[in-house]
Amino acid sequence: MATFKHISSKNADYGDAEKYLTYQHDEFTMKPTLDADGHLIPREDYRIKTLNCGDEDFAVACMRANLRYGKNRKREDVKSHHYIISFDPRDGTDNELTVDRAQELGEKFCAEHFPGHQALVCTHPDVHNHSGNIHVHIVINSLRMADVPLLPHMDRPADRKAGCKHRCTDAATNYLKAEVMEMCEQAGLYQIDLLHGSKERVTEREYWVPRGKALVMTAGRRSTTSSKALQKEIEQLTVQKNSQYNDYRKKRDRFRELQTARENIRQMSQPEPKRKKEQDYER
Repeated sequence: MATFKHISSKNADYGDAEKYLTYQHDEFTMKPTLDADGHLIPREDYRIKTLNCGDEDFAVACMRANLRYGKNRKREDVKSHHYIISFDPRDGTDNELTVDRAQELGEKFCAEHFPGHQALVCTHPDVHNHSGNIHVHIVINSLRMADVPLLPHMDRPADRKAGCKHRCTDAATNYLKAEVMEMCEQAGLYQIDLLHGSKERVTEREYWVPRGKALVMTAGRRSTTSSKALQKEIEQLTVQKNSQYNDYRKKRDRFRELQTARENIRQMSQPEPKRKKEQDYER
């Protein structure tokens, strides 16, 4: 069951994002892990790629864009957005999900849903509790460096303009969650309803304990459900999920049609630029 998480950051040092993705950190305190000599310890396995950065690294490209448009100068400005897509641990064994395949999915998702932003896409094979779930980090500069097409969740002209900033609104979050569900559906991966929640929620306490202890903690809660009742519930949820997906696709396609029509009407309604009258001057 893929999950989707968003974190906004006001840290002006964009290099810290890449440092976190490529070096070991304590996932609870977010502090880097050091060896006996006090040096950073590289992560053993990861995939990482920059998008829309040209030949520069992520930090330099972001700072150059900020200087160009005069944005992200204040301490209270949100400098970057961090999105995390965590896949179900069973996807590795049941659905042949690998780190490389997850990285490809993450890069495609980033290109489609965060166009015009400098971005880092990095995939890790595991998390702090060794649960085995592959997850993708997508870090984008909050500033948009190029004009982009109008996406369904955008409701302001500035949402698609260069020099303006990304807004993580409720509409945008719900849209991105629906797109994660769609991505997992198309890729044949496990998925839950991110828009309406799951009956089997993982508490904050369960999340931070090691995997073995978490299984013990949840065993008593799950053992009371009979196999027949569980199978019936799965069938009901499957029918409900398919119905919601179909409804979502219809509404999404209709919304895109209306957005296109609105853009066409706006362009046709704009007056043609007046031609400058040529004037003859007599000498």
